[in-house]
Amino acid sequence: MAAGVHAQTVRAETVTNGLDHPWAVAFLPQGRFLVTERPGRMRVVSAQGSVGPALAGLPPIAAGGQGGLLDVVLDSGFAQNRTLYFCFSEPGGAGNSTALARARLSADERSLEDVRVIFSQKPKVASSMHFGCRIVEARDGTLFLTLGERNSRRQDAQTLDNHHGKVVRVDKGGGVPRDNPFVQRAGALPEIWSYGHRNAQGAALAPDGTFWMHEHGPQGGDEINVPQAGRNHGWPVITYGENYGGGKIGEGLTEKAGMEQPLHYWVPSIAPSGMVFLTSERYGAGWRGNLFVGSLKFGYLDRIVLEGGKVVREEKLLQGIGRVRDVRQGPDGLLYLLTDEGDGKLVRVVPQ
Repeated sequence: MAAGVHAQTVRAETVTNGLDHPWAVAFLPQGRFLVTERPGRMRVVSAQGSVGPALAGLPPIAAGGQGGLLDVVLDSGFAQNRTLYFCFSEPGGAGNSTALARARLSADERSLEDVRVIFSQKPKVASSMHFGCRIVEARDGTLFLTLGERNSRRQDAQTLDNHHGKVVRVDKGGGVPRDNPFVQRAGALPEIWSYGHRNAQGAALAPDGTFWMHEHGPQGGDEINVPQAGRNHGWPVITYGENYGGGKIGEGLTEKAGMEQPLHYWVPSIAPSGMVFLTSERYGAGWRGNLFVGSLKFGYLDRIVLEGGKVVREEKLLQGIGRVRDVRQGPDGLLYLLTDEGDGKLVRVVPQ
């Protein structure tokens, strides 16, 4: 086994608790945090763990089931422009859909200002499931957003006239980048980057700037994917999962020409959420470059060792900590987790 692969011991240090189903955390200056709660609140948490009041200024949110206020990320220029992006289940029409909004955090940090929805998933449907909703700013300043196929509309993931089961790529004003893969294709929505996805609740930039994501399978078949422009990732035509309660999905295929294979998959499902590459050496050189994914189902942090772009080893950390919804690397180089529970926690992962 390669030197440095064995994990040192880590422990969970609670920064704060009492959060209501927290979904995402971003890092503000001076060691503070910005946390979303799925029922529809965004809060500032002090470096000492004091939880502030809900920020004013959020748009109407269709909270219920898996829907609500979901991901939040700070703009790469936040220190200068105080701009952030968040995604949420947006009510309207015949139901709801995932939307991406841009806003500015007020100087007193009590509200969001200049809130503007810059992208709305189409069409809206009556569903409380599979919103996806992870945001990643690429190095070129464009935004990737993962979109679930809403469960009842899973066949939509294979067609390009809707946003269900897609990754979309937009600029910071919601415009379509000219080099998106389907800009010139008649009948295709130009925001689409990749398709054939199920429900992606984790996404991150790799150290080389590549966009990675993972997605929930049905019963088994959770996947890590590295979506490239215009590629079809197969759902629901190919999958390593099966219907809930058993039975094959469709023709029971795990591969088909023209459809991408996952980089890695889990059977049984771990119900992944949150995803980050560790770029620091706070846990030793052996952890640098590892991928970390939260498990909702089994309540642990998965350390994934990569070699040559392939998964070669996994290690379960902090088993029993609770439903891990988000995992991020803080400015201090340490990992931080959120547990998705009624008494949800923000946790710092401390090396021992």
